[in-house]
Amino acid sequence: MSAVPTAMMKACCPPRGSAAMKGAALTLLAGAMLLGGCAGGGKPAPVRPPASAQPRGTVVRVPQVMAPQGLDGVIGASAEALLKRFGTPRIDLTEGDARKLQFAGAQCVLDIFIYPVSAVAQPTATHVAARQRQGGAPADPGACIREVEQR
Repeated sequence: MSAVPTAMMKACCPPRGSAAMKGAALTLLAGAMLLGGCAGGGKPAPVRPPASAQPRGTVVRVPQVMAPQGLDGVIGASAEALLKRFGTPRIDLTEGDARKLQFAGAQCVLDIFIYPVSAVAQPTATHVAARQRQGGAPADPGACIREVEQR
């Protein structure tokens, strides 16, 4: 067995007790701690049923309902009625009791927000927002509703 030349030994392995050795040990320790944090080992997150399966609380924050003038029967309509009228939405997002349906026409994007107006009421459309597809400038909600219906 041949001896490792001293120059080679110094290049790859710092002497014990040297600052380089301590630095290398600290680097290895920090890396191990970081990787250990990624290992998990905790309890898995609880699985919650979808919002539609969760019972409603008795406290409901009543949303401000947009005036229905010019919105061609959208305000006050149920999600089922809106889906029947406009078809498959581009986005169907539910968070708690709130729901957002997004539909897109050739020139505009229509967002319809659905909330329960009381603890026992079926959620209905309470607000509509329309914007241009290019640039996102505000658009006329009534015109956007008509455009989305024609697609």
